[in-house]
Amino acid sequence: MVQELMDKIVALSKRRGFIFPSSEIYGGLGGFWDFGPLGLLIKNEIKKLWWRAMVEENDNIFGLDSAVVLNPLVWQASGHTGSGFADPLRECKECHHRFRGDDLKTNVCPDCGGELTEEKKFNILVKTFIGAVEDKSTLAYLRGETCQGIFINFLNVLNTMRPKLPFGIAQIGKVFRNEITPGNFIFRSREFEQMELEFFIHPQEEEKWFAYWLEKRFRWHLALGLNKEKLRFYEHPKAKLAHYSKKTVDIEYEFPFGWGELEGIANRTDFDLKNHSRYAKENLFYKDQKGQVIKPYVIEPSVGTERLLLTLLLDAYHEDAKRTYLSFSPAVAPYKIAVFPLLANKRTLVNLAKKIYKELKKDFSVAWDDRGNIGKRYYAQDEIGTPWCVTVDFQTLEDQTVTVRERDTTKQERIKISQLKNYFQKKIGRST
Repeated sequence: MVQELMDKIVALSKRRGFIFPSSEIYGGLGGFWDFGPLGLLIKNEIKKLWWRAMVEENDNIFGLDSAVVLNPLVWQASGHTGSGFADPLRECKECHHRFRGDDLKTNVCPDCGGELTEEKKFNILVKTFIGAVEDKSTLAYLRGETCQGIFINFLNVLNTMRPKLPFGIAQIGKVFRNEITPGNFIFRSREFEQMELEFFIHPQEEEKWFAYWLEKRFRWHLALGLNKEKLRFYEHPKAKLAHYSKKTVDIEYEFPFGWGELEGIANRTDFDLKNHSRYAKENLFYKDQKGQVIKPYVIEPSVGTERLLLTLLLDAYHEDAKRTYLSFSPAVAPYKIAVFPLLANKRTLVNLAKKIYKELKKDFSVAWDDRGNIGKRYYAQDEIGTPWCVTVDFQTLEDQTVTVRERDTTKQERIKISQLKNYFQKKIGRST
């Protein structure tokens, strides 16, 4: 049943234009995915909602968009070129398949039964070269996390925006990791997007702000419509903390393959600012109005856009005897409304439906569909998660009302055309 659900999500994602295997016509490339029209719409909704919650609703949080390729010294200072950003690697001596050591519960190859090599560390930064010659002097890396671009711009934001502690810097951007075993669809990929906040605080307030962001982020996921019963907190034991972390608590989701990280909230202390100060020979600190020097601690909530998209797909998936439907919250649904004429060959119905479609499209993400019979159109919109369908029928021509059908219940009601905008604004407003 576990694999069956994931297989259904993968098939639906391909069939309905959410997610495609990257480079598929050339046999694909492991750990890379392309996002189709509907997948892109949901990703954009996720990012807009995150940006609004983290930046636009907070006067003391500022946005940033740093480069993907940074000076290689950045990754030395952050500890990513050493063992701090390395996965345990074991290889089969027979079939030469590679595995993460921490995923194995045996010394035998799970694929062919061959003998495995001893565990060694494998750095997962993706290398590139800047310049005409490919040697050590031009070696660089695609960023393995977005936060380092924030830390190296700490002084720039401090000097230009003049914030007071506590304050934050937020960023959404692509990162690259040469994962040994990408898998579980888009749960673990080699190219993905992070949404990260670095919240700078007085060290004496670390517990207060850690608890604040943990609760705030949990409530945000609930507001997206995720099932509370499938969410939990998991605190990393000290022995397994990342090299930069004093404390990390994950918000986990119960995926078909087990509990896994959805979002991590970490207390990075002053690790990053301290190391960059040392490597760059710059004083990355905060001076208050009294002239007191403070070395801020950092609380970091970090969530992957693609992993959240997978979570939303899994959480929304439903089947009954007649149909498959995705019960997305209207806030994240790719289309909020679909509009269609009852009959595609009746010009009066089509023209009026087109007029309604164009009017609603000014304020909402709206789909147009005039293919096949009305039942098939309803089920097609259900399968992509459209919350409401508006049908123009012959009664519309008489009284200027339309049929509005709700996705989850399939209940229908008659609404005046003049009231549609207000009707949907109220409906969608209650979901965000």
